[in-house]
Parts: sequence; structure tokens; C-alpha cells
Amino acid sequence: MSNERTPLVPSGVCGLSVDTAACAASLDDTPESGSGTPSKDPRQLDTFFGVMVPTVLSMFSIVLFLRTGFVVGHAGLLQGLLMVFVAYTIVSLTILSICAISTNGAIQEFGGSIGLMFFLAKVFACGEYVLGLVEAILDVFGSEPESPVSKGIRVLPQGYWYTVLYSTVVLLLCLLVCLVGAHIYCRTAFVILLVVTVSLLSIFISAVAVKPQDFVITHTGPGNQTLRYNASYTGFSATTLRNNLGSGYSLDYSTNSVMSFSTVFAIMFTSCTGIMAGANMSGELKTPSVSIPKGTIVAVFYSFTVYVLLFILVGATCDRTLLIQDYGFLQRINLWSPFVTIGIYCASLSAAMCSMIGASRILHALALDHLFGLPLVPAAVTSSSGNPWVAVLYTWGLAQCVVFAGQLNAVASLVTVFYLLAYAAVDLACLALEWASAPNFRPTFQLFSWHTCLLGIVRKYLLMLDVRKDHVKFWRPQVLLMVANPRSSCQLILFVNQLKKGGLYVLGHVQLGDLDSLPSDPVQQQYNFWLSLVDKLGVKAFVDLTLSPSVRQGTQHLLRITGLGGMKPNMLILGFYDSCTPEDFFLQDSAFYDSSLGRSSEGEYNFGVDLPSLQAHFPPVRHIESPRWLSPEEYVGIISDAIKMNKNVCLGRYFFQLEGEGKDSKVDGSERTIDVWPLNLLQPGSRDYEDVCSLFLLQMACVLNMSSKWRHARMRIFLNVETESSVQGWVVNEETVRELLRKLRIRASITLVPWDSVVQHHVQPNVENPAEQTQALSDGFLTAVNCMIMEHSSQAAVRFLYLPRPPAHHSQSQQYVAQLEAVTSGLGPTLLIHGVTPVTYTDL
Repeated sequence: MSNERTPLVPSGVCGLSVDTAACAASLDDTPESGSGTPSKDPRQLDTFFGVMVPTVLSMFSIVLFLRTGFVVGHAGLLQGLLMVFVAYTIVSLTILSICAISTNGAIQEFGGSIGLMFFLAKVFACGEYVLGLVEAILDVFGSEPESPVSKGIRVLPQGYWYTVLYSTVVLLLCLLVCLVGAHIYCRTAFVILLVVTVSLLSIFISAVAVKPQDFVITHTGPGNQTLRYNASYTGFSATTLRNNLGSGYSLDYSTNSVMSFSTVFAIMFTSCTGIMAGANMSGELKTPSVSIPKGTIVAVFYSFTVYVLLFILVGATCDRTLLIQDYGFLQRINLWSPFVTIGIYCASLSAAMCSMIGASRILHALALDHLFGLPLVPAAVTSSSGNPWVAVLYTWGLAQCVVFAGQLNAVASLVTVFYLLAYAAVDLACLALEWASAPNFRPTFQLFSWHTCLLGIVRKYLLMLDVRKDHVKFWRPQVLLMVANPRSSCQLILFVNQLKKGGLYVLGHVQLGDLDSLPSDPVQQQYNFWLSLVDKLGVKAFVDLTLSPSVRQGTQHLLRITGLGGMKPNMLILGFYDSCTPEDFFLQDSAFYDSSLGRSSEGEYNFGVDLPSLQAHFPPVRHIESPRWLSPEEYVGIISDAIKMNKNVCLGRYFFQLEGEGKDSKVDGSERTIDVWPLNLLQPGSRDYEDVCSLFLLQMACVLNMSSKWRHARMRIFLNVETESSVQGWVVNEETVRELLRKLRIRASITLVPWDSVVQHHVQPNVENPAEQTQALSDGFLTAVNCMIMEHSSQAAVRFLYLPRPPAHHSQSQQYVAQLEAVTSGLGPTLLIHGVTPVTYTDL
């Protein structure tokens, strides 16, 4: 029967996040079932030894000694401290959930999912700590890159495979300890903490006692050349502190990649992942419900204070070159470098064994619960003393795979993602029980609430979005479509719904006006009409409306504020600015004029808006002779603004002619053709088919080709060539594009289009400013380009064209619009695209 002295986290959740050998110890001390021999009560640990020691030791990992300078050097002191505050805010929110668990009981419904994520996190963390230990060993005993002969104690050869070899040896040592029994590690934990504390004290004392010094740091660069850097330790200096306040992201010498806020934060966050060590000691604690909350909070506050002080110390005493180019700089500036060396070895080896022990116990618990079937059956096997040796072997094998990464920084991002997922799952478990008002969920920890759980989940999710979106292979369209009047834009709205590829899709609208002169905000009453429109069209889109004195200013507002976290618009789509007479879609679709006004389609919600009200709300389409709300200068200004804000821009023309995009349409694209013209047709001198904009065209055409109504459509790519030119580069271009399509896994046919006769009409104007040359194009050339596209793409369902960059001066805006109108005249549905962000990726 459960009571205060019963382990709080039994069975599958025992390995939830084992940072120490708590579960192992409880297993070793548990008598065989049915034994009548009384066993000694294992609950002998108090708050300090049972919670604070393992938690502090888990949070003082390899990052403390080897990556503090890395964080401050790249991110600067201010952003470095911001990272610390963000990381500790995240773990603090999770701590509140852990404290709620520890003062209530187990959450077995979520044990499997949380346990799997923690297992993966700990496996990768084990590999990370081993790589960090090897890095520290080579920093002392590794041979100099510029010297072929070993000198003194620097006898260990360096290189990728040597790093893997040394990591394998360290992992074997950890394996032996884990196979013998986790109790060996448990008995030395406090001694290791004392050693690490002495190392930390030596660092703070050295900052005052050591005099300024200069160093020459060497690295092996490209082609085995030796790179030298002059670095300085200045002691406490206001100049050094001022220079280190701002960020200075640069090349990481270990991975040869440029760092950013997200990559540096991912490495820094791994130092905050030991918060559940105390909770896992519940089976050994005298009073778990008191010790876990108190000890965990004190340990986290203590480690937070140490990190903040250490960041300030290195930021005020070491120049940026020293921080960035030497991860082990703390050994250089210490009174006696072995203090730091021993601390690094103890912290990293302890963390590696801790992670391997914890991961093996998690895996063993998952195997006992039969959560993953046959593959994990052997992991349930234990020795006579209760040690899960098969699970240890599983963990060792996976950790061995991790060390093939070769560098600590290469693994840290994965560790961070897995821990964020695991912590979010813990918060989600508590949130579910709190919202469900589970009768038995009554934590005595008073600072916990569903608000803290929800905030923890949201912060972790948005943080992972920010980390993920930086990589091009995760890119997807996040669309803001500006709609003036949906009566004439419904076909474009339906088409863009096929382009979003599961990303964000927002319909934006600007209501002209000034709130100061109005009694209330007129935008708020319009939302239901727009939401009803979205529902009737059957598109998955959000609506964002704004009130602004001009359309341009309102579009800027929407581009900045629309979305949340990583889901922000990266593409602006506009209708075309031309003199065509708009068509009223409401008069063509029966959903908008059906006489059965009282009946709605199944699953349709009208948001309190009936059809007559919907028809009356949106004004009739603009008459061809009616004045426009938007001038050509303002229209081109919107395009320029979006490009300046690093947003991709698309202009859609003639989409009122596109059919088969409705929600009831059965079109699968088998009779459709998608034509792509990746060259900038208004600059014949350009032959680059692999610039960012051309590749963006290919990507968007491919995205459309993957949607439900276009998946069977044929894609054709047209390459313009000058066959009579003395430069025969077009032959190479064709092969280059074919190879590019193969790498990008795009299925499309390539058609060569000779356009010598078109280029003949292109006359270079006598303009001194090169930026204005692209604007002064003859009518004959524009007509010839239009005829060429018409000749080859007249039967296409949609065309993708290269949108030239808009002119810098507003006086040329009208000419720019006229050129686009002439080139696309009579083509049918056409999308002009200007891409500014890389979106293609040739690796898996």
C-alpha cells in the first residue's frame, strides 16, 4: 500500500529522467518477490545529499568549463545573460511541474512517451559529454597541429578518427562502471562535487590574482595550414567589458560553421538539463515531498548564480579572440591549471556516466512496461543484483553511434531539442491532469498551476520552432495574401490555399481610416464576415484585419505582427495592378447566391452571418472607370517594403480564369501543366539559373505540384538560349539544370527556347546609372517577350515567371508596372515571383 515512504515514480516512470543511480540503487536494494526477509529501509538521504548534490552536479556539466567563453565570445555578455535567463525560465517552469508530481504521485499514463524522449536526450547527452572530455584531454595532451614531433606531454595525435577512438575508450570505461553497478558512481558523487567546487573557486580567485597575459593560439585551417590568433587576458577591465557586451557571431573553429543566437543557445541550454536528478532520488529520501521541491529550487538558484557570475567574470577579463578561439582558456588563466583540468575531467566523466546510467534505467523501465514490443524485450533482463546490464549495452551502443559526430557542438542542438520535448511533455502531463480536474491530482506544492504548465509548453514549442526554422530543409511557405475585395479575389484565395503546404496562411485586409476620427474600431465588426467567407470557400486560413491611413502602411503592420513565434509570414502575395475589369465570384458560385439561404453545408459554421448579410457586407467589384484606392507608386512601394523586410513576393494575375480550385472540385491535375520560366526575362544578359530567385520559382512550382489538385500535373521548365551567340554556355546550363533537378528531386521536363530574335529588340539605353538600365525597355522587346511566352505556354494552367526587383526610385514605379503588364498580357493565370530567401536543399 502506498504511503509517504513509497517510491513516487514506480515502474515505467522510474526512468523518467534518471540523472543518478536512484533507480538502480532501489533495484539493488529490493528483495526478491515473495521473500519474507525484512530489508533495510533505503530512505536515509536528506535534502542536501539526496537532492542538492545530484542536481548541482548534473547542472555543472562540461559546458561550465569548456563553453562559457564560447557563449560569451559569440553572443556577447548581454545576449549571453539573456540566454541564461531564458534557459532558466524554461527549466523553472518545468521544476514547478516536477514539484507538483513529487508532492502528489506518479503520472503513469505519460511515462512511456516522456521516458522515450528522456532516453534519447540522455543518450545524446552521454555522447556530448564524452566528446567534451576528449576535447579537454586533447587540449592538454594533444600534439601541436604545426609540429610533426610530439613534445613533452603532448603525445596524443589529433584528427577525426583519433577523436572517435579516444571517445570509444572513454565510453568503454563508462560501460565497465555501469556493468559493475551504479552504486560506485553514487558513492563518489559528493566527492566529485567537492572537486568541481574547488575548481570553480580557483577560477574566481585567479581572476583577481593572475596578471594580464598575451597568448598565441593556433588552429589547423583549410589545406592543413596553420592559423594563428593573438589573444589577451586583460584582468578586470572596463574596456574589455565594453567590447564584450555586444554579439560577435563568427566561425566556430571546431565545426567550421558560422554561429547564430539559436546555435549558441542550443549549446548553452545543455547545461540546464539536470533538474530532475532530485526527483529521481525519491526512493532514497527520508521525506520526498519536502526535500524535492526545496532541494531542487535551491540547487537551480545556486547554479544560476554561478553561471551569471562566471559569464560576467570572463566578459570583463578576456578579449573576444581568447573566448572564441580557445574553449579551454580557463586553464591558461588559472593560478594552477591542473585545478581546472581536474575539474573538467571530473565533471565530464561524471556527467557521461550519469547519463549512461540514467538512460539504461529508462530503457529498462520501458522494457518492463512492454511499451515497444519485441525489440526491447532483452532490455528487461537484469543481473542477480538487479543491474539491467542488457539495457546498459543498448545505451552504450547508441552512445557509440553519437560520438561519430566528432564534435561536441555538432551534438548539442539535438540534446537541446530532446530535452525541450521531454520537459514540454512533463508540463503537458501536469496540464492534462489539472485541466481534467483529476480527483487524485492534488499536489501540495502551492506554486504550481495550469498557467505555469501552459506557459512552459508554449515557450518550449516556440523555441524549438525558432531553432528549426533556421535550417533551409524545414522551410515551407508562410503566406500573407492581401485581399482588397474578396468578390474578385476568391479564385486567387483558393489557389494560394494549394501553395501553403501545411504552413501558415493568412488573409490580410487593410481598412482605410484613422482611429482618432472614429467613435470605435470598425475592423472588429468585420471579422465574422471574413471568417464566414473562409468557411464557405473551404480554405484553411486565418484572417488578420487592420485599420491604417494607407494600404502600404497597413501592409507593413500585417507583415510585422501577423503570426506567432516561428510561424510568421515569409511570403507576401498580391493581386496584379492592371486595368482588367474584375469579375464578381459571388455571382458564379452557388454557395454565395443559393436561394436556400437557411441551409448550410454539412460542417459549415456561418459565424452568425447569413448569405444576404455576407453579400451586402462586401462592396460590388470596382467598375473599370472607377478611381483606384491604390496608386502605382504605393503598389510598387509595398513590393519594395516586403523585399526590404526579407519577405518573398508573389504577384498573381488572371487567376479569375482558373477553374477547378473549389472545395467540391474533383480535379487532380492530370490534364494540367505548370510552366516555369526561371530566367529574368527583362534582363537578357543574365544567364544565372541558380540564383536565389530562380531556385525559389522552382521550389514554389514543386510545392504546387505536390498539392492535392495539382499532384498529377506536368511541370515544364523553359531555358532561354541564344543559339547564335559565340558564347555556347547554354549547353552547360542545360546540363547544370538537369543535375540540379536531380539533386532537388524535382520531376520536370526541360525545354530549350531560342530567343535570339527577342534579344535583338533589347537595346541598351544610354543611361549612366546601371540601376536604371533595367527599367528602360522598348515596347518591341516587351511585346516580343510576351509573344514568346504565349507561343510556348498558351496551354499551361499556370505560369511561374521571374519578378524583377522593383526600382529604387518611386518615379519609375509606373514604368515598372507597365512593363510587367506588357509581359504578362493575355497569358492566363500567372504568378510573378521574387524570392529573397534560400529554400532549396540537396541533402536528406
